[in-house]
Amino acid sequence: MTQTSNEGVRRRGVLAIDEGTTGTRAGVVLDSGAAHEVFYRAIKVDHPDDLSVEQDPLEIWDATLEVARRAVRRAHEDGITVTSVALSTQRATAMLWDRVTGLPLLLPAVVWQDRRYAQELTAYEERWDAVLLARQGRPVGARAPFLWAARQIAEHPEVAAAHRAGRLVFGTVDTWLIWRLTGGAVHATTPTNAASAGGYLLERHAWDEEWIGALGFPPELLPELRSDDAGFGTTDADAVGLRVPVAASMGDQHAALIALGGLAAGQGMCVYGTGAFVDAATGTTPALPRPDIAGVLAQPGRRQGEVSHYSLEAYTSTAGSALRWLCDDLGLFASPAELGEEAARVPTRPGRTPRFVPALAGVRTPAWHPEATAALSGLTLATTRADIARAVLDGIAHSVCDLIDGVAATMGTPFTRLRVGGGVSSSEPLMRIQADLTGLPLERVADSATASLRGTAYLAGVAQGLWGSLEEVVEAQPAGEVFEPALGSSAREAQRAAWRATLAAHLGEPVPPR
Repeated sequence: MTQTSNEGVRRRGVLAIDEGTTGTRAGVVLDSGAAHEVFYRAIKVDHPDDLSVEQDPLEIWDATLEVARRAVRRAHEDGITVTSVALSTQRATAMLWDRVTGLPLLLPAVVWQDRRYAQELTAYEERWDAVLLARQGRPVGARAPFLWAARQIAEHPEVAAAHRAGRLVFGTVDTWLIWRLTGGAVHATTPTNAASAGGYLLERHAWDEEWIGALGFPPELLPELRSDDAGFGTTDADAVGLRVPVAASMGDQHAALIALGGLAAGQGMCVYGTGAFVDAATGTTPALPRPDIAGVLAQPGRRQGEVSHYSLEAYTSTAGSALRWLCDDLGLFASPAELGEEAARVPTRPGRTPRFVPALAGVRTPAWHPEATAALSGLTLATTRADIARAVLDGIAHSVCDLIDGVAATMGTPFTRLRVGGGVSSSEPLMRIQADLTGLPLERVADSATASLRGTAYLAGVAQGLWGSLEEVVEAQPAGEVFEPALGSSAREAQRAAWRATLAAHLGEPVPPR
């Protein structure tokens, strides 16, 4: 059925491509702000050893072409005019390719989860951590796309030869897709992607060439830095079947923050997926990390025109992954839904109960312990499956509270609004527990699965005149379901204090009170 307005005028929309770590989505975001039909293709992630995580750049490109072409065909069938293209991408996944052939140089992309240089990077911390926190909003960290690229040039003759000949091109996923979509005409990236790669000067909108050079990376290979909505050339008609501007490009979590309403200082989001991300807008002045709060990073939320709007981000790697581990790997519950049903049988949490610390992949916030493991404690002969299920949801919710508390303390002000989304947010027991422990109303947005698609499309649409402002299109979206806290402040603080004590004992060191 053709979708037109009541006056018979063809609808307009932005072709939005969301290239994630495990799959690529594409769909047209309509002039109403809603996503039209979204198409998806999974992509492979390789783990050649315990520390390395890699992907094939050509598979990423093929997946992008497939889903984008399907979305364009469906838009054409339904009478929708595509006015521009917008990209949201996984961040800090880097690759090298040949400028002439357009092909990767026999090397896979190194994924943002890769930790092959983590131990080596610790040698830089004493000299560089404080410097980088002050000017980039993040420490040395455990990944280094620039160090990886420098090593490829040093260790692979074909890469070195391409560099000497001026044929070598470096970029993250956004740069790769922009380059391919424009037929090789544009080699650029944006603040929301550059910052995650660990090379962006927050307040200067420039590369940190001193740090990048210290890693051995040749500065002439750096992509051009453009604002997230600056425009990135025009699509090659042979690629996705139309010739329109590439109007915006963002990191995926930054795009989601826009779609979930994180536009003004204090407005935030929590997206529950494999892990959980908590992001909050902080205005046009960055709120820099605090040395006493681990794992909270400052970053550009978006650069719109010539103005940078900053944000904070904290992340835990264990949310949906804990549920899958308990259900699929251990078989303790048939599904996350059954786990939630069991947890709902335990409405209150008395003092002596099981406790689950979901540190299946380390702890980042409130203390930095990447080597930490998970723990289930406080079991007795009276412990039931329902008790364990409730402990699991409590542990996830407390871990997310640690992120929320860390971001709020770094901002120096409470959240003014917190919207939630992601697949795990469909658990009503978890959302009720989360509201109780945060003491904040949580609005579960109606269509969080397309948040990254919609957010970058909104930025593109505003730049192209489809909407007057981000606020206009974001606030026009349907309201979500609100979970109100039911616990009083004293009961809430008692539960949070008990969690902090459990976590401190498990980590073997004091965790600062909040």
